[in-house]
Amino acid sequence: MRKLVTALLIGLTVATTISFGAILGETFLLYPNIFHDPPRSLVRAREFMVEGSPSDFFPPLGFLIILTGTVTVLLTRRRRTIRWYVIGAAVAYLCFELLFSMVWFWPRNEIMFVDPAGKHSAEFLRATAREFVAGHWARVAGGALTAGLMFTALIRWLRSPGSVGVTTVERDRTTASQEQPL
Repeated sequence: MRKLVTALLIGLTVATTISFGAILGETFLLYPNIFHDPPRSLVRAREFMVEGSPSDFFPPLGFLIILTGTVTVLLTRRRRTIRWYVIGAAVAYLCFELLFSMVWFWPRNEIMFVDPAGKHSAEFLRATAREFVAGHWARVAGGALTAGLMFTALIRWLRSPGSVGVTTVERDRTTASQEQPL
């Protein structure tokens, strides 16, 4: 069981870190080009993202994170030293990446990238782009929080009793007394 939890924590930490890194990549590489001069820049973005776009990458990664996160929460719920980090990461991801995206980003993506060009006024598209970028910073913060909590959970797990190379003597006595073997 310990090996499974370790593998899940490593996988989830890697996946949430990749997700956060991809969001940062969008922030500094794609968004300046997409949002610098709406509606013209939105038209160019549509032309550029024909073969692949963030919508091809984030949904499968998000599904993997949610699935792995659910299993990890269930398997670590009785481990006091990491449970709140894992639960916190899961809640942060669900709130900032799934729910916030559904409520805030999906309608604006529809307006900017799916609706036919010319359907909306230039001013409306500029306002929508500003709203999108403003909301994006909440997603950046949520991605950082999720990855940070998962990394903390992983480190605490690897330092707990039963980990390779770690003994109770090497650790803080309070942490050692809280642990129960799986």
